Amino acid sequence: MKNPITDDTIVALSTPPGVGAIGVIRLSGPKAIYISEKVLPGLKLSAAESHTMHFGIIRDDDNVLDEVVAGIFRAPHSFTCEDVVEISCHGSPYILQKVLQLLISKGARPAKPGEFTMRAFINGRFDLSQAEAVSDLIASETQAAHDLAINQMRGGFSGELKALREELMHFASLLELELDFSEEDVEFANRGQLLNLLEKMQGKIKALCESFKLGNVIKNGVSAVIAGRPNAGKSTLLNKLLNEERAIVSDIPGTTRDTIEETLIINGIAFRLTDTAGIREAADIIEKKGVERTMQKIEQASIVMYLFDANEMTSAEVGEDLIKLRKDSNTPVLPLANKVDLAEEKACQKKFKNIEGIIFLSAKSGVGVETLKTQLYEAAVKGANIHEGVILSNARHYEALEATLQNLINAHNGIENKLSGELVASDIRSALNHLGEITGEVTTDDLLGNIFGKFCIGK
Repeated sequence: MKNPITDDTIVALSTPPGVGAIGVIRLSGPKAIYISEKVLPGLKLSAAESHTMHFGIIRDDDNVLDEVVAGIFRAPHSFTCEDVVEISCHGSPYILQKVLQLLISKGARPAKPGEFTMRAFINGRFDLSQAEAVSDLIASETQAAHDLAINQMRGGFSGELKALREELMHFASLLELELDFSEEDVEFANRGQLLNLLEKMQGKIKALCESFKLGNVIKNGVSAVIAGRPNAGKSTLLNKLLNEERAIVSDIPGTTRDTIEETLIINGIAFRLTDTAGIREAADIIEKKGVERTMQKIEQASIVMYLFDANEMTSAEVGEDLIKLRKDSNTPVLPLANKVDLAEEKACQKKFKNIEGIIFLSAKSGVGVETLKTQLYEAAVKGANIHEGVILSNARHYEALEATLQNLINAHNGIENKLSGELVASDIRSALNHLGEITGEVTTDDLLGNIFGKFCIGK
């Protein structure tokens, strides 16, 4: 029986919409080469070898639409494991639309979001977690996010899960066999070995779950807010970190009325910096709105940089501000003593010796700014090495592993409490199902639709 999902030939624009030098239209399916030949008269694509490029003229009857290059990728040696043709046209939106319409009129069907990658998964090109990594790779904006997606796409994460699942599957089959001989009271699965395996798996899965926070930082970046009283130098610091004049700098208090957001990359991690209005009793309704937004941003931040004027503030005042900002103990607050270029260094250090973790800097001259970047990075990764080990970054995988962990704990407790083999087997079956949902060994149409529906059309 033919697979109803991959029985037809799909087509879509695989490059971003809009004007560009070229636009690539991709076809995949059993008639990809046949349909392409219909619009490229004179080219014998059906006789062409795989992974070859061919110059041709696309015609709609007698009308010339474009001069193109067609690439042929024969099954199973293509991204989707099907026959694939990629037609590189000139990047005019008009041309691309006309070529798409022409290919559809010749028998192709418009692809759904993520359908090319779904076909690659269905045809065994890679498992479900690797397929999801394709989307992460496309969306990666930093080296760390890129490396994380590449590692997952090449099977680093799924390889670890498959090894665990295979070990557990062995014991699951023995437990199921015991159920078939329940009346004879036989034991095929060694309970001691099974307990050891369950403990080992719990340890590995806990480690993966714990890595999710780091994976989220790598994948989505870190929200870092610059907060403090007016005239502390917040906008100057933002400009210095970015090495550009992004925010207006003025000696007039309350210059920043709204939040300004920019992105800074530090060692492969994206920090979404937010410069905020100075925290004080507002002089007018506009400034009041700005202060309210500042407090909202502080509440939402992953890291808060509390900047203060080292010459104007006392240690007691700084301490009071830090207490207010540290209401949420899980959010790191970095105290930054600014304008040290205007003060005597030793006197400044003595003045704020009681402020833990303080960084002395000059946002104007740049003194201490590199130290701040180092501290921002450390606060984000919390000492972890982002280039070692398997790191979890997908929320769906995290939820499945959390459920798996609970099943393993239940099975472990069941064995220790000498519960029936049927109950233990049920927990292990559930654990296997949750692991299978990650790699795609256990799937539903709704699950696949939800995952691949988030992809862009053409991928």
